Amino acid sequence: MPLGTLDRTPPPFFRQGPSALTKLVFFSALAFFLMVADTRFKWAEPLRAMLAVALLPAQRVLLVPVEMVRGGDDYLRGLRSAQEAERAAAQRVAAQAERSQRSEQLAQENQRLRALLELRPATAVRSAPAEVLYEAADPYSRKVFIDRGTAQGVMPGAPVINEAGVLGQVTRTYTLTSEVTLLADKDAAIPVLNLRTQQRGAAFGGGPDGSMELRFASANADVKVGDQLQTSGLDGIYPPGLAVARVTAVERRVESGFARVQLRPEASPDGVRHVLVLEPLSVQLPPRPGPVEAPKSRDERQLKTPKREAAP
Repeated sequence: MPLGTLDRTPPPFFRQGPSALTKLVFFSALAFFLMVADTRFKWAEPLRAMLAVALLPAQRVLLVPVEMVRGGDDYLRGLRSAQEAERAAAQRVAAQAERSQRSEQLAQENQRLRALLELRPATAVRSAPAEVLYEAADPYSRKVFIDRGTAQGVMPGAPVINEAGVLGQVTRTYTLTSEVTLLADKDAAIPVLNLRTQQRGAAFGGGPDGSMELRFASANADVKVGDQLQTSGLDGIYPPGLAVARVTAVERRVESGFARVQLRPEASPDGVRHVLVLEPLSVQLPPRPGPVEAPKSRDERQLKTPKREAAP
């Protein structure tokens, strides 16, 4: 049989059709065309919505085990955190109960000692709640305005506190509002008492990042990092025992004779919404005595004494 008469075409079973490169180019072009058409004409959005609705039950069923595992993990974590919070709360309650008992004992002892020494009772400080309205527009000062003024009995010089300690002092009053200068202001100053050493001093504002500074402290002063400073009550404005600041850094300068003591206010003014306005102690304290006249000399007494005329 001659070889030229043989059929060299492959059977239909082995026919491959277009080449792989042709298929790649065709389907890439089709995909690009469909993406452009979908972007311009939004033709695939109804199809996607229908597919999403049809596949939603299957997705819900498949997500059940995942949600059960996540829910169980969250439950265990929440349970552990709740138990830890309960233990911490129980410890805080026990510590507060102990401090409350000590405070009551100290108050009774203080009352007995005052009665024994015949001292006047401790001054009761009256207070009024207030709400912070807004901060002052001056970027070089730290002042806020509260919604209480002279109509509510607020007077200049009244201390302003919150649950953490002293915030500042009322420096200007209006009919329905008042201006409060914070302790971090450069013009703020407050007399303080070191609880550890019972030394008195003066804390001034104006430090970087809202810090304060204990000025006029000698280079060898007994001041340590962590010392707590409270109001001394000797200025006639702030009641004694209010938390003011805590010592954060001490830099001793022997050549200048003074130490640089940095303080961090206990009451942060950031985020404060509600405050208490206290009545100044000077309102309840007895008036200060006037200046005492110096004793007159003998010559002055003789000059002021009228001379008597001699009898005829």
